[in-house]
Amino acid sequence: MSPFVVKGIARLRARVSLPGDKSISHRAVILAALSKGKTQILNFPGNQDCSYTLRAFRQLGLKIRRGRAAVVVYSRGPFGLQRPQRPIFTGDSGTTLRLLLGVLAGQNFSVRLTAGRSLSRRPMLRVTAPLRKMGAAIKSQVTLRLRSGQASHKSQVEEYPPILIKGGNLRGITYRIPVASAQVKSALLLAGLFARGETKIIEPLKTRDHTERMLKVFAADIHCKNNFSAIRGDKELTTPGKIFLPGDISSAVFFIVLAALIKGARLTVKKVSLNPTRLGAVRVLKRMGAKIKVTSHPSASLRAGKSQVTSFEPMGDIIVKGSSLKGTVVKKQEIPSLIDELPALMVAASLARGKTIFQGAGELRVKETDRIKSMQENLAKMGAKIKVARSGKAENIVIEGVEKLRGAKIKSFGDHRTAMSMAVAGLLAGGKTRIDDGSCINKSFPGFLSILRSLREKSYH
Repeated sequence: MSPFVVKGIARLRARVSLPGDKSISHRAVILAALSKGKTQILNFPGNQDCSYTLRAFRQLGLKIRRGRAAVVVYSRGPFGLQRPQRPIFTGDSGTTLRLLLGVLAGQNFSVRLTAGRSLSRRPMLRVTAPLRKMGAAIKSQVTLRLRSGQASHKSQVEEYPPILIKGGNLRGITYRIPVASAQVKSALLLAGLFARGETKIIEPLKTRDHTERMLKVFAADIHCKNNFSAIRGDKELTTPGKIFLPGDISSAVFFIVLAALIKGARLTVKKVSLNPTRLGAVRVLKRMGAKIKVTSHPSASLRAGKSQVTSFEPMGDIIVKGSSLKGTVVKKQEIPSLIDELPALMVAASLARGKTIFQGAGELRVKETDRIKSMQENLAKMGAKIKVARSGKAENIVIEGVEKLRGAKIKSFGDHRTAMSMAVAGLLAGGKTRIDDGSCINKSFPGFLSILRSLREKSYH
């Protein structure tokens, strides 16, 4: 446990550059591991989640060299992986575990995957079920949960880590994902690289498309349109040689919310990801009245084989000026594009004029912690007016903005995004806010508190 204290900040004028996007980083390492040759990945982040992905592929026999802000992966191609000598521990990185399942589904050996305490409680049937349909043999921890008032034949089956997977001899399938999930989609696309025929995936709502973009960079045979993706497994991947990772937009949102709510503030976030499927939080903040200007950089050109690949991930600067925010309604179909940013948006809503409603936000219950519970409990301690209302099967978060939050003793619940969101709330509150644990922030953004301290120092010089 590493408690920390934050105090209110009245001024903010600064520029920040952020480590590479966590979601993109995982995918860059995975596809580099499956394409023969050497791939250099620049602006690689130092968070725990991405470190688990690097360790996993080292255990699978790859040479990976890591520098201060770069990683070099040396691969023998899609079937150059080796059976590890011991189980692969994925920590609490859901992206590592779920995407690795897709890769291992295509390998002709058995691997046992284990997870940390938090990830061991997160549902996995959503990815193991379709991988079984493709031909992978998977065993996992199964739990039967009886629904209140219903007979046992209607009990709900769910699967959790640890997971034993034996891959090979996959076949392409057409699969409609029941719950929008970029991780599930990505696992199936990666498995599709090893499958006979074509693997087709239909999403109920469009989710982040980093995997599809990265697959194109590595010359995969993939076709995408709206909520539909299709990939063929008879195409060898080709490394582009060098990849630059744009800054993490999910990390940027904490600073964007902070700047938007401080009168007279001006903040520039440099070279950050502008992927349209990840800008949902920016769109919502603009709708709330935030003064945000986005400036695109020319897309980096990458070479894949003999063809020139451009615009694999849009990148640019985001400039934020302090403003007065008003409440809004965030509809269910918007949630997948801002699911990781919802805790920060809940802080913004707490200080906006009027009411903000986040519709159909129940997926927050099955993140690293129950983020609906953690944010509701913490914000209420600081004087926010927040409640959870049910509409049929959906859970809506309703927040009535207040003029000022007050400092309080806050619990992180061991969740990185809860801790960072409450640190922002503390900077916007009166008095001191003490958060019981900052070590969990290392999961995604180990430099977060250092940047907060630098922003305070720069703003008073």
